[in-house]
Amino acid sequence: MTSIGGVEMVDWKLAVTTASRLARPGPEITREEAREVVAELRGHAVAAEEHVRAFTGMTTAAGHDTPVLVVDRPGWIEANVAGFRSLLKPLMTKMRARRGNGPGGMIAGAVGGKVTGVELGVLLSFLSSRVLGQYETFAPATRELPGAPDGGGRLLLVAPNIVHVERELGVDPHDFRLWVCLHEETHRTQFTAVPWLRDHLEAEIQAFLAETDVDAGTLLERLSDAVQAFTGGRRGESAEPSATGTATDTAPETEPGARSGAHAPEQDIDGRSLVDLVQTPAQREILARVTAVMSLLEGHADYVMDGVGPQIVPSVVEIREKFQRRRAAGANRLDQILRRLLGLDAKLRQYRDGERFVRAVVEEVGMEGFNRVWTSPNTLPTAAEITHPAEWIARVHRGPEA
Repeated sequence: MTSIGGVEMVDWKLAVTTASRLARPGPEITREEAREVVAELRGHAVAAEEHVRAFTGMTTAAGHDTPVLVVDRPGWIEANVAGFRSLLKPLMTKMRARRGNGPGGMIAGAVGGKVTGVELGVLLSFLSSRVLGQYETFAPATRELPGAPDGGGRLLLVAPNIVHVERELGVDPHDFRLWVCLHEETHRTQFTAVPWLRDHLEAEIQAFLAETDVDAGTLLERLSDAVQAFTGGRRGESAEPSATGTATDTAPETEPGARSGAHAPEQDIDGRSLVDLVQTPAQREILARVTAVMSLLEGHADYVMDGVGPQIVPSVVEIREKFQRRRAAGANRLDQILRRLLGLDAKLRQYRDGERFVRAVVEEVGMEGFNRVWTSPNTLPTAAEITHPAEWIARVHRGPEA
């Protein structure tokens, strides 16, 4: 894809191999139990779709349905590498052009591609145990991982992670699985009911990447910073990578559990994330818009999950309380640094800010009034409106074009 003389900027195959090798094994479970979990998650996904549609009033647009896949950790890794490979193609092409086609560039590409593949694999091994479910918006379809007819969109439910968390929390497994499916199905409904949303987000992301002014060496350095925070090593020192804990895309959290003796790097990169480190002024504007949209999507999913949950999940109050305590329990310094580098702290804020926005708007103008947010990119909330819902209501419902 993005290669010079056959040498790729990122060795994607090595990234998959590395991540799959380093990923922690899932919880102990018999083959029969595994089949039952998979079957139940598939059934809950179907049931959740009907509940989400009834609660939100949103329905899948003709020709825009997407599949629901139950995967293990290696399956999640493979799907995400495919998504990265597709989404980052323009950036890789730009970096390839900057590096040049001479012998020196080819040698650097061969070495850099391998190193970057390993670095990416280490990070994905960490994240592979921290995601319960994920709606893949841009991933291309493959034989093993089918997608939407137009080449993108599928819902992934990571079965071993769901089982791990439900056991650790000590909650009813059937209720917990349905609870997770409600959140993830909301994301699926958002994109299948609002077909322009995918293209809008992709355009914003590609605009962000087009503004990126970074060479391969700088990008590798940033990736290495994150990996070293994960492994506890400083530049120039060796440290064995070790995946830690379990958290979720349904609610990203942390779990103390990094290997004993690991130490955090002396520099925490001023509290900035990987994205922050490559931003230009133009990118900051784009990122503000994308963050507002992601806050809306995450907050909407949380709002729907809480709204539907009490009707169909008997132990939803217990699940929510235990889950929130787990999320708020904090983490050791090693995990805190990695969360900051990967931007996971920002994702937690998205849940809180977005949910408050949705709740405030629904209370003021009702669900039908809230659904005007899906009319066009112009009715999406701005970053300021996410924290001040009354401003969105005034603009969309009471402005001159309302």
